[in-house]
Amino acid sequence: MTSTHKVAWIGLGKLGLPMATRIAAAGHSVQGFDVSAERMALAEQAGIAVHPDLVTAIDGCSLVLVSIPDDRALLGLCLGAGELIAHMAPGTTLIETSTVSIEASEQVAQAAQARGIAYLRSPVSGNPVAAEAGTLSAMVSGPKDALAAAIPVMQSFTKAQYWLGDEEQARYAKLAINLMIAVSAGMLGEALALSRKGNIDWSAMLELVADSAVGSPMVQYKVAPLRKRDFTCTFSAAQMAKDLDLILACAHGAGVPVPLAAQMREAYTSLIGTGHGEDDYIATVHHTERLAGLSAIEHAADSGE
Repeated sequence: MTSTHKVAWIGLGKLGLPMATRIAAAGHSVQGFDVSAERMALAEQAGIAVHPDLVTAIDGCSLVLVSIPDDRALLGLCLGAGELIAHMAPGTTLIETSTVSIEASEQVAQAAQARGIAYLRSPVSGNPVAAEAGTLSAMVSGPKDALAAAIPVMQSFTKAQYWLGDEEQARYAKLAINLMIAVSAGMLGEALALSRKGNIDWSAMLELVADSAVGSPMVQYKVAPLRKRDFTCTFSAAQMAKDLDLILACAHGAGVPVPLAAQMREAYTSLIGTGHGEDDYIATVHHTERLAGLSAIEHAADSGE
């Protein structure tokens, strides 16, 4: 395939690196930058042309994609010491894929507009496994013509791109989706604790849940690790707490009551406070079990209680 874009990818973390790798594997020219030497080395092994600084990484690129952890990183990169936007050429496109606040995104939008840069807010739904498989879903808002031009690149790491409007709609959508994921994790923890109290076989209950009306893709994806009692992180409890802070601030600013979000934020506060902040966000399961006085299950993959 002939590449129509020279692409820069800034932020080669757990999601950024597999997304950038998918773009390179699709035949596009990808230049990468990250503050971590370890992530840069992994990117180079994946066929990405790594650069020692931000300015050379974006040189000559019509698309600059960003994947960073939070508001502070976004504003520092785009408007602070990094000054990404100041170094981008007018007429190019900035595609920001992270979960950040409406306010931070609006600041980036204003700076991009002043520079003549198209700004696509494009947070993604999925995890590193989905990123590696190219099956993420992108929620996109910003100039629709810029999205149309970027589709050949975005299709290499997403299964769908949902254009939602010209402004911050994608940010609202991402926070709404993450609210549902957080509440689903809490609901699953309570349901599984209740089933254990009822002396239901652990694996049998997980199979039933996955095959029931509430067996969403998120629930089905978590059944396999839960069967083994594996809470290895794909998206941490601490990260979910950060997103819930964004959700609460967004909802309060919009005048929307979100008591379930507030309750789940307290649950994740407890997880972090008891040393489980780096566990997967589905650690709500063992959190609820502890509250219910249930002990850990041994050899859960092979038997019930």
